[in-house]
Amino acid sequence: MLIVLLGYMGSGKSTVGRVLAERLNLPFTDLDEYIESAIGASIPEIFREKGELFFRKKEHELLVSLLDSGKPGVLSLGGGTPAYAGNMDRVLKATPNSFYLQHSIPSLVDRLISEKAQRPLIAHLPDSELPEFIGKHLFDRGPYYLQATHTLASSGKTPEELVAEIEGKLV
Repeated sequence: MLIVLLGYMGSGKSTVGRVLAERLNLPFTDLDEYIESAIGASIPEIFREKGELFFRKKEHELLVSLLDSGKPGVLSLGGGTPAYAGNMDRVLKATPNSFYLQHSIPSLVDRLISEKAQRPLIAHLPDSELPEFIGKHLFDRGPYYLQATHTLASSGKTPEELVAEIEGKLV
C-alpha cells in the first residue's frame, strides 16, 4: 500500500507521515529529504546554487522513481510538488490513497512564521507579506491539491487526529 500526503508547506505532511507510517508499520519517505540525500545538498542550497528549475526537474525524476518502484510506504510530498511536471497525475495513477492536508491561511501563517529561514520560498518575505503570499500560492496550487483522493480539514487538529482520519479512509 502506498499513501501519499500533500499540501502547502508547513501543513504537517512530514509529521503526520511519520506517525502514520509508524502506526501502519510502513516505511516513511519525505520527498524533500530524499532529494537532499540524492543531491547531497539542502533544499535552500539547491535553490540558491542551482535554481528552482533544476530543483523541480530533480524533484520530478525522484518522485517518478519512487512511484514506479511499487514499494509500499507513506510518502510526503513537497508543498509545490503536485503543481509541477504532471506530478499529481503520476500520484493519482500510482495510488488511490492520496490525502491533501488542508489548512486555512491564518493557520499556515502561524505555522510558518517561526521557520521562515528554513523555507527558501518565504525566507526573504517580511512577516506582514506572508498571508498574501500564501493566499496566492494556495490559489495557484489549490486545483492540484484538490485532485487528491481525500481532502482533510487540518487546521487545529493534532497529527494523531489526522492519522486516525486517514486510517479510516484507506483503500
